[in-house]
Amino acid sequence: MTLALGIDPGTAATGYGLVRLTRDGELVAVSFGIFSTPKEATASARLEMLYDGTRDLLEKYKPDTAAVEKLFFSRNVTTALAVGQARGVVMLALQQAGIETFEYTPKEIKNAVAGYGSADKRQVQDMVRALLQLDSIPKPDDAADALAVAITHLNTRRYEEE
Repeated sequence: MTLALGIDPGTAATGYGLVRLTRDGELVAVSFGIFSTPKEATASARLEMLYDGTRDLLEKYKPDTAAVEKLFFSRNVTTALAVGQARGVVMLALQQAGIETFEYTPKEIKNAVAGYGSADKRQVQDMVRALLQLDSIPKPDDAADALAVAITHLNTRRYEEE
């Protein structure tokens, strides 16, 4: 059984999702949610909160592996830089914990979860709900996205090993 942590990075809200791949190939949601930071906090304070939250999550669940959504080109440079900083502190926390980390583009995630690289957000979220056999789409959106990252990683690694 493998426990994977998926991360959808951002400075205002970073989504996380932990998914276990059981021996019989079933995907099970273990935990999901977001790290949110107050708007009034400085950029460095927000990054520290994100780092500390990630470290706490790693200590509590001890995932075997992790995956982080890759940054794609953004028209808003300020947003892209902030997301890049969030990715950096998350990846630092994962590295310090000795957890092998993988990265996937949004298109790779959409293709792996919904079977279509141009799927819209709702299609991906509905497939996350179905694949994890949940009663409803996980909320908030950042948590559902993080679960999609974890699912992508587990399924990608599973098929690479076969």
